[in-house]
Parts: sequence; C-alpha cells; structure tokens
Amino acid sequence: MTTRVSIVGDGQMGLVLADALAERGVSVCLWGPFPDDIKALAADRRSPRRLPGFVLPDAVDVTADDAAALDGCELIVNAIPTQFIRAVWERLGPHAPAGVPVACVSKGIENGTLLRPTEVIADVLGEQPESGDRSCCALSGPTIAVELAGRNPATMVAASRDESLTAHVQDLFSVQWLRIYRHDDPIGVELAGATKNVIALAAGMVDGLQAGDNAKSALLARGLAEIARLGTALGAKVDTFFGVAGVGDLATTCFSPHGRNRTCGERLGRGESLESILASTVSVVEGVPTTRSVAALARRHDVDMPITMAVHAILFEDLSPREAIRTLMERTPTEERIG
Repeated sequence: MTTRVSIVGDGQMGLVLADALAERGVSVCLWGPFPDDIKALAADRRSPRRLPGFVLPDAVDVTADDAAALDGCELIVNAIPTQFIRAVWERLGPHAPAGVPVACVSKGIENGTLLRPTEVIADVLGEQPESGDRSCCALSGPTIAVELAGRNPATMVAASRDESLTAHVQDLFSVQWLRIYRHDDPIGVELAGATKNVIALAAGMVDGLQAGDNAKSALLARGLAEIARLGTALGAKVDTFFGVAGVGDLATTCFSPHGRNRTCGERLGRGESLESILASTVSVVEGVPTTRSVAALARRHDVDMPITMAVHAILFEDLSPREAIRTLMERTPTEERIG
C-alpha cells in the first residue's frame, strides 16, 4: 500500500478524503493555498465555513509549504476546483516527484482550453495523459461532502486506462463508508462529473419556480440524454453515463439540498441575481463557469444540447428561467433518443 499521499486542496472533498485515508492508516499531507486558512485548520482541526462539525484527524499533516506538501509522496490527489487547477499546478508542479500518479476529484471543464481536469494537470506538467510519464485517474461519483463527513455510505468510480492505478486507488479509498468501483473510461467519467453540474443548475431553477416533480424528472432524463450525446461525440462510452459517475451523480446533485449547483439554480429561479448568489456562497459553484465550457464544446462538436444552452442563456444572456422553460416546451416534437 502507498505509505504517503498528498492531497492538494483543503476544500470539502480534500477534507473528507483525508479523513478516509487516515482511517486506512495511510500517511496523509493536506495542502491548501492560503496560509492563514491552513494555520487555523492545523490549530483546531476544523473548517467551520466549509464543513461545520467536521474534525480532521490528528494524523493528517496540514501545510501551506509547497515543497513539504509533496515531499516523499507516492500519490497526489487533486481536489482543487477546476478553474483554479492550472494556477495551482503551475505553482506546485516543480515540487511534484517525477512519475508519481495523480488522482483527481475535480468536476468541470476549464474555460478557454475546454480541457478536462486531468488534461489540465497533464498540460501544465508538459505530459500527455496515459503516456506513462505520469498516470492520472479520475475519482468521481455521487459524493455530497457533508454526508461523507458524517461517514454515511457512498460510492465512487476510479477511472483510468492504467488498470494498476485504478486498482490501487480503489484499495486506498475503500473504507467502511466508501465503496470504490474501477472504470476504464476517464473521458466519460470526467465529462459526467462536469456536465451534471449544468443540469443541476437547471434542476434548481425548476425547484425555485415550483414547476413540479414532473418537470424535474423530465429535466433529469433529457439532461442525461444531452450528457450522453456530448460524451459519445468526445469518445466516451455511452454506458458510462448510466452508472455511478453518470446518472448516480446527476441524481444526487439535482436532488440534494446540500448541492451548491442545485441551490444556486433554486435561488435563480426565485429571482435572485447570479452576482448576489455567488457573492454569498462560500464554496465554488462549479456549474457556472462549466456551463460556458460545455456550451462551447457542444458548438464545437455540433451536439444538440438545448437544456445546456438554455442554462447558458439564463446565466450569461439575461434570459429568465420561466421564459427558458417555455422555450424548451415549445421545441418541435421529436422521437426520444439517448446518445
């Protein structure tokens, strides 16, 4: 078993994954980019703004020192929000031991480049994914952090074309409350994790408008179809979107009251402005910037994604959620198709 794991990112997922590794008896070092936050976390082992009531095990080392964070590690876990991965890895990259694999729990698509999180890391480090220089693994699934903090049962998928890496990550994170499945479709798993946040924004809008359960269920079903269409256009396997990392994560994000993207959408549906919502939200709402990227991918690959485009228009083009629903309902009737 790996004896030392470095977790890059002291947000919700970084904290709960450090807890799981500590339970396994693994040596863990948790790094965060802001020294004051790390100093407070090291002192009282709590992060009340991010995870009220959670206590980080004493066995977890906490540091803001770039070199010390990665020293001697045998696996790096990236838990940095997608739009900040590039800047963080440009900072930490020189300290990353050669060949050490990376497991990435970030969910999103980088604005501008339209790269997935593992592709961003590889791009910064000047490596090609799956080249053998440094293997990457996407670790994703329906994992609301506050539930993991309470050690409620959950599942994740470790996805890579490197079978030995997925088996290793599966073993490392297998604790009583977390079951890990192996997968060989990292493209599909990462795309599912990114696009479900866009659909979750729409699901929250349905809640905010009190449009009903029929509307929300239809939204999830047709949202999943959009996700699968984009995924297959980009080389993913359609089956991936009907598993834990696909429909499983989508359902959790769209229904959980703890989901940041669903909550943001609900507040938009109630009439609040996006600016005020983001200003009052502690954690990053990944679906907002990711909507820009997914819409750009859909245009680039000529994929029909009406729900995504409606969310994009609501966020960035002043379309009202109620008008967006009317427009979607008035689309020309067609046969149902998936992928």
